Amino acid sequence: MAFRTRITELLGIRHPIVMGGMAGVGRARLAAAVSNAGGLGIITALTPGSPEKLAEEITLCQSLTDRPFAVNMTIFPTIKPPPYAEYRRVIVESGVKIVETAAGLSPKETWEDFQGHGLKIIHKCTSVRHALSAERAGVDVVSIDGFECAGHPGEDDIPGLILIPIAADKLRIPLIASGGIGDARGLVAALALGADGVNMGTRFCATQEAPLHENFKQKMVDNDERATNLVFRTMHNTARVAKNSVSDEIVRLEKEGARFKDVAHLAAGERGRQALESGDTEDGMWWASMSQGLIRDVPTTAELMRRIVTEADAIVKDRLAQMAD
Repeated sequence: MAFRTRITELLGIRHPIVMGGMAGVGRARLAAAVSNAGGLGIITALTPGSPEKLAEEITLCQSLTDRPFAVNMTIFPTIKPPPYAEYRRVIVESGVKIVETAAGLSPKETWEDFQGHGLKIIHKCTSVRHALSAERAGVDVVSIDGFECAGHPGEDDIPGLILIPIAADKLRIPLIASGGIGDARGLVAALALGADGVNMGTRFCATQEAPLHENFKQKMVDNDERATNLVFRTMHNTARVAKNSVSDEIVRLEKEGARFKDVAHLAAGERGRQALESGDTEDGMWWASMSQGLIRDVPTTAELMRRIVTEADAIVKDRLAQMAD
Protein backbone atom coordinates (compact mmCIF):
# COMPACT_ATOMS: atom_id res chain seq x y z
CA MET A 1 0.00 0.00 0.00
CA ALA A 2 1.17 3.53 -0.76
CA PHE A 3 -0.20 5.95 1.80
CA ARG A 4 -1.06 8.98 -0.32
CA THR A 5 -1.67 12.05 1.82
CA ARG A 6 -1.46 15.80 1.49
CA ILE A 7 2.14 15.53 2.74
CA THR A 8 3.26 13.06 0.07
CA GLU A 9 1.60 15.17 -2.62
CA LEU A 10 2.94 18.52 -1.41
CA LEU A 11 6.51 17.41 -0.71
CA GLY A 12 6.86 14.95 -3.58
CA ILE A 13 7.73 11.95 -1.39
CA ARG A 14 6.52 8.34 -1.58
CA HIS A 15 5.84 7.69 2.11
CA PRO A 16 4.43 10.14 4.70
CA ILE A 17 7.48 9.78 6.94
CA VAL A 18 9.73 12.73 7.76
CA MET A 19 13.10 12.60 9.51
CA GLY A 20 13.42 14.85 12.55
CA GLY A 21 15.73 17.85 12.32
CA MET A 22 18.21 16.64 14.94
CA ALA A 23 21.19 18.56 16.30
CA GLY A 24 24.38 16.58 15.82
CA VAL A 25 22.62 13.85 13.83
CA GLY A 26 20.98 15.56 10.86
CA ARG A 27 23.82 15.06 8.41
CA ALA A 28 23.78 14.46 4.67
CA ARG A 29 24.25 10.67 4.61
CA LEU A 30 21.35 9.95 6.94
CA ALA A 31 19.12 12.53 5.25
CA ALA A 32 19.90 11.05 1.82
CA ALA A 33 19.19 7.53 3.09
CA VAL A 34 15.76 8.59 4.37
CA SER A 35 14.94 10.37 1.11
CA ASN A 36 16.16 7.45 -1.01
CA ALA A 37 13.89 5.17 1.02
CA GLY A 38 10.88 7.31 0.11
CA GLY A 39 10.66 9.66 3.09
CA LEU A 40 11.86 13.22 3.61
CA GLY A 41 15.39 13.47 4.95
CA ILE A 42 16.41 16.61 6.83
CA ILE A 43 19.84 18.20 7.26
CA THR A 44 20.17 20.27 10.42
CA ALA A 45 21.61 23.65 9.39
CA LEU A 46 23.59 24.47 12.53
CA THR A 47 25.15 21.01 12.96
CA PRO A 48 27.99 21.37 10.41
CA GLY A 49 29.24 24.44 12.31
CA SER A 50 29.21 27.25 9.75
CA PRO A 51 27.28 28.43 6.67
CA GLU A 52 30.16 27.29 4.47
CA LYS A 53 30.13 23.79 5.95
CA LEU A 54 26.35 23.67 5.59
CA ALA A 55 26.79 24.38 1.87
CA GLU A 56 29.18 21.43 1.66
CA GLU A 57 26.71 19.19 3.51
CA ILE A 58 23.90 20.14 1.13
CA THR A 59 26.12 19.49 -1.88
CA LEU A 60 27.01 16.07 -0.49
CA CYS A 61 23.34 15.23 0.05
CA GLN A 62 22.54 16.30 -3.51
CA SER A 63 25.22 13.92 -4.74
CA LEU A 64 23.69 11.04 -2.76
CA THR A 65 20.02 11.47 -3.70
CA ASP A 66 17.91 12.94 -6.47
CA ARG A 67 14.84 12.94 -4.24
CA PRO A 68 13.49 15.78 -2.11
CA PHE A 69 15.17 16.59 1.18
CA ALA A 70 14.89 19.54 3.54
CA VAL A 71 17.06 21.67 5.79
CA ASN A 72 16.11 22.45 9.38
CA MET A 73 16.66 25.98 10.68
CA THR A 74 16.18 26.25 14.44
CA ILE A 75 16.26 29.75 15.93
CA PHE A 76 17.05 29.95 19.63
CA PRO A 77 17.74 33.00 21.79
CA THR A 78 21.44 33.00 22.65
CA ILE A 79 24.00 35.50 23.90
CA LYS A 80 25.91 35.17 20.62
CA PRO A 81 23.43 34.07 17.93
CA PRO A 82 24.66 32.27 14.80
CA PRO A 83 24.63 34.26 11.53
CA TYR A 84 21.12 33.15 10.63
CA ALA A 85 20.91 35.37 7.55
CA GLU A 86 24.02 33.70 6.12
CA TYR A 87 22.56 30.26 6.78
CA ARG A 88 19.35 31.29 5.02
CA ARG A 89 21.31 32.53 2.03
CA VAL A 90 23.14 29.21 1.74
CA ILE A 91 19.85 27.30 1.87
CA VAL A 92 18.24 29.49 -0.79
CA GLU A 93 21.24 29.52 -3.12
CA SER A 94 21.75 25.76 -2.83
CA GLY A 95 18.44 25.06 -4.54
CA VAL A 96 16.84 23.33 -1.55
CA LYS A 97 13.05 23.55 -1.94
CA ILE A 98 11.85 22.59 1.54
CA VAL A 99 12.81 23.93 4.96
CA GLU A 100 11.78 23.01 8.47
CA THR A 101 11.77 25.82 11.00
CA ALA A 102 11.58 25.75 14.77
CA ALA A 103 11.96 28.72 16.99
CA GLY A 104 12.35 30.05 20.47
CA LEU A 105 12.34 33.47 18.82
CA SER A 106 9.89 34.95 16.33
CA PRO A 107 10.64 33.34 12.95
CA LYS A 108 8.85 36.09 10.98
CA GLU A 109 12.01 37.31 9.21
CA THR A 110 13.07 33.75 8.43
CA TRP A 111 9.66 32.83 7.02
CA GLU A 112 9.45 35.95 4.88
CA ASP A 113 12.89 35.29 3.42
CA PHE A 114 12.11 31.67 2.52
CA GLN A 115 8.62 32.52 1.25
CA GLY A 116 10.07 35.22 -0.96
CA HIS A 117 12.23 32.59 -2.64
CA GLY A 118 9.42 30.07 -3.09
CA LEU A 119 10.52 27.50 -0.52
CA LYS A 120 7.94 25.28 1.18
CA ILE A 121 8.00 25.72 4.97
CA ILE A 122 7.33 23.07 7.60
CA HIS A 123 7.09 24.69 11.01
CA LYS A 124 7.60 22.62 14.15
CA CYS A 125 5.63 23.64 17.25
CA THR A 126 4.31 22.16 20.49
CA SER A 127 0.89 23.74 20.86
CA VAL A 128 -2.21 24.28 18.77
CA ARG A 129 -2.18 28.03 19.42
CA HIS A 130 1.33 28.32 17.96
CA ALA A 131 0.35 26.09 15.05
CA LEU A 132 -2.56 28.40 14.21
CA SER A 133 -0.23 31.41 14.35
CA ALA A 134 2.12 29.71 11.92
CA GLU A 135 -0.77 28.88 9.60
CA ARG A 136 -1.87 32.54 9.61
CA ALA A 137 1.70 33.52 8.73
CA GLY A 138 1.53 31.37 5.62
CA VAL A 139 3.64 28.30 6.42
CA ASP A 140 2.80 25.29 4.27
CA VAL A 141 2.88 22.51 6.88
CA VAL A 142 2.80 22.25 10.67
CA SER A 143 4.76 19.54 12.48
CA ILE A 144 3.37 19.29 15.99
CA ASP A 145 5.32 17.73 18.88
CA GLY A 146 3.53 15.77 21.57
CA PHE A 147 4.85 15.56 25.13
CA GLU A 148 6.51 12.21 24.34
CA CYS A 149 9.06 13.81 22.03
CA ALA A 150 12.79 14.25 22.41
CA GLY A 151 14.00 17.83 22.63
CA HIS A 152 11.68 20.61 23.71
CA PRO A 153 8.03 19.53 24.20
CA GLY A 154 6.88 22.95 25.38
CA GLU A 155 5.34 23.66 28.76
CA ASP A 156 1.78 22.41 28.30
CA ASP A 157 2.54 18.68 28.70
CA ILE A 158 -0.06 17.57 26.14
CA PRO A 159 0.55 14.07 24.72
CA GLY A 160 0.08 13.25 21.06
CA LEU A 161 -3.14 11.30 21.52
CA ILE A 162 -4.81 14.58 22.49
CA LEU A 163 -2.67 17.15 20.68
CA ILE A 164 -2.78 15.61 17.20
CA PRO A 165 -6.58 15.34 16.74
CA ILE A 166 -7.15 18.80 18.22
CA ALA A 167 -4.61 20.26 15.80
CA ALA A 168 -6.17 18.31 12.93
CA ASP A 169 -9.58 19.72 13.80
CA LYS A 170 -8.39 23.31 13.80
CA LEU A 171 -5.77 23.51 11.07
CA ARG A 172 -6.51 23.76 7.36
CA ILE A 173 -2.95 23.09 6.20
CA PRO A 174 -1.27 19.63 6.26
CA LEU A 175 -0.20 18.30 9.65
CA ILE A 176 2.76 16.09 10.61
CA ALA A 177 2.55 14.23 13.93
CA SER A 178 5.73 14.10 15.99
CA GLY A 179 6.76 12.71 19.34
CA GLY A 180 7.27 9.11 20.43
CA ILE A 181 6.59 7.60 16.99
CA GLY A 182 8.84 4.70 16.11
CA ASP A 183 7.00 2.00 14.19
CA ALA A 184 4.09 1.17 11.88
CA ARG A 185 1.55 1.38 14.68
CA GLY A 186 2.54 4.99 15.32
CA LEU A 187 2.16 5.83 11.63
CA VAL A 188 -1.31 4.27 11.37
CA ALA A 189 -2.41 5.83 14.65
CA ALA A 190 -1.24 9.30 13.58
CA LEU A 191 -3.10 9.02 10.27
CA ALA A 192 -6.22 7.86 12.13
CA LEU A 193 -5.94 10.87 14.45
CA GLY A 194 -6.02 13.22 11.47
CA ALA A 195 -2.35 13.79 10.66
CA ASP A 196 -1.05 13.65 7.10
CA GLY A 197 2.27 12.07 8.07
CA VAL A 198 4.72 11.45 10.88
CA ASN A 199 8.05 12.80 12.03
CA MET A 200 10.59 10.40 13.55
CA GLY A 201 13.82 11.45 15.23
CA THR A 202 14.98 8.99 17.87
CA ARG A 203 14.07 5.96 15.73
CA PHE A 204 16.23 7.19 12.87
CA CYS A 205 19.12 7.63 15.32
CA ALA A 206 19.16 3.85 15.76
CA THR A 207 19.92 3.09 12.11
CA GLN A 208 23.16 2.09 10.45
CA GLU A 209 23.49 5.41 8.60
CA ALA A 210 23.04 7.62 11.67
CA PRO A 211 26.29 9.45 12.51
CA LEU A 212 26.40 8.28 16.12
CA HIS A 213 28.82 6.01 17.93
CA GLU A 214 27.49 2.46 17.99
CA ASN A 215 27.32 2.58 21.80
CA PHE A 216 24.51 5.13 21.61
CA LYS A 217 22.56 3.06 19.11
CA GLN A 218 22.86 -0.01 21.31
CA LYS A 219 21.84 2.05 24.32
CA MET A 220 18.61 2.98 22.57
CA VAL A 221 17.96 -0.70 21.88
CA ASP A 222 18.62 -1.56 25.53
CA ASN A 223 16.61 1.34 26.98
CA ASP A 224 12.88 1.26 27.61
CA GLU A 225 10.20 3.95 27.51
CA ARG A 226 11.16 5.15 31.00
CA ALA A 227 14.74 5.95 30.07
CA THR A 228 14.35 9.71 29.66
CA ASN A 229 14.60 12.71 31.93
CA LEU A 230 12.86 16.06 31.72
CA VAL A 231 15.47 18.73 32.38
CA PHE A 232 15.14 22.52 32.69
CA ARG A 233 11.59 22.13 34.01
CA THR A 234 12.16 24.73 36.71
CA MET A 235 13.55 27.13 34.10
CA HIS A 236 10.42 26.86 31.91
CA ASN A 237 12.51 25.49 29.05
CA THR A 238 11.64 21.80 29.41
CA ALA A 239 13.70 19.33 27.41
CA ARG A 240 13.42 15.56 27.17
CA VAL A 241 16.80 13.82 27.07
CA ALA A 242 18.13 10.32 27.64
CA LYS A 243 18.38 9.23 31.25
CA ASN A 244 22.01 8.94 32.32
CA SER A 245 24.28 10.17 35.11
CA VAL A 246 24.53 13.66 33.59
CA SER A 247 20.80 14.27 33.16
CA ASP A 248 20.13 12.66 36.57
CA GLU A 249 22.49 15.21 38.10
CA ILE A 250 20.79 18.10 36.31
CA VAL A 251 17.41 16.96 37.68
CA ARG A 252 18.87 16.64 41.18
CA LEU A 253 20.40 20.10 41.08
CA GLU A 254 17.17 21.63 39.79
CA LYS A 255 15.31 20.17 42.76
CA GLU A 256 17.78 22.01 44.97
CA GLY A 257 17.04 25.31 43.22
CA ALA A 258 19.82 25.40 40.65
CA ARG A 259 19.67 27.92 37.82
CA PHE A 260 20.97 27.33 34.31
CA LYS A 261 24.41 28.71 35.09
CA ASP A 262 24.74 26.02 37.76
CA VAL A 263 24.15 23.18 35.28
CA ALA A 264 25.59 24.71 32.10
CA HIS A 265 28.77 22.63 32.36
CA LEU A 266 26.65 19.48 32.39
CA ALA A 267 24.30 20.52 29.59
CA ALA A 268 26.97 22.01 27.31
CA GLY A 269 26.42 21.09 23.68
CA GLU A 270 30.13 20.55 23.10
CA ARG A 271 30.24 18.02 25.92
CA GLY A 272 27.34 16.16 24.36
CA ARG A 273 28.97 16.20 20.92
CA GLN A 274 32.20 14.80 22.32
CA ALA A 275 30.27 12.01 24.02
CA LEU A 276 28.54 11.10 20.75
CA GLU A 277 31.95 10.77 19.13
CA SER A 278 33.71 8.96 21.98
CA GLY A 279 30.88 6.52 22.63
CA ASP A 280 30.59 7.32 26.35
CA THR A 281 26.81 7.36 26.86
CA GLU A 282 27.25 8.64 30.44
CA ASP A 283 29.51 11.60 29.68
CA GLY A 284 27.10 14.15 28.20
CA MET A 285 23.48 15.10 27.78
CA TRP A 286 21.89 13.59 24.67
CA TRP A 287 18.45 13.75 23.15
CA ALA A 288 16.07 10.79 23.10
CA SER A 289 12.32 10.26 23.24
CA MET A 290 10.05 7.71 24.87
CA SER A 291 10.12 5.82 21.57
CA GLN A 292 13.29 4.11 22.83
CA GLY A 293 10.86 1.56 24.23
CA LEU A 294 9.91 0.64 20.65
CA ILE A 295 13.45 0.19 19.36
CA ARG A 296 14.57 -3.43 19.03
CA ASP A 297 17.40 -3.28 16.49
CA VAL A 298 19.67 -1.09 14.36
CA PRO A 299 18.63 -1.70 10.75
CA THR A 300 19.54 0.20 7.62
CA THR A 301 17.29 3.15 6.98
CA ALA A 302 15.91 1.44 3.88
CA GLU A 303 14.99 -1.66 5.90
CA LEU A 304 13.36 0.41 8.65
CA MET A 305 11.25 2.34 6.14
CA ARG A 306 10.27 -0.82 4.26
CA ARG A 307 9.27 -2.49 7.51
CA ILE A 308 7.16 0.43 8.72
CA VAL A 309 5.26 0.77 5.44
CA THR A 310 4.75 -2.99 5.03
CA GLU A 311 3.54 -3.44 8.61
CA ALA A 312 1.31 -0.36 8.38
CA ASP A 313 -0.27 -1.84 5.27
CA ALA A 314 -0.93 -5.08 7.15
CA ILE A 315 -2.45 -3.25 10.10
CA VAL A 316 -4.91 -1.44 7.85
CA LYS A 317 -5.77 -4.34 5.54
CA ASP A 318 -5.77 -7.18 8.06
CA ARG A 319 -6.13 -6.18 11.70
CA LEU A 320 -8.39 -3.14 11.31
CA ALA A 321 -10.35 -4.59 8.39
CA GLN A 322 -11.15 -7.71 10.39
CA MET A 323 -12.36 -5.62 13.31
CA ALA A 324 -14.68 -3.71 10.98
CA ASP A 325 -16.41 -6.85 9.69
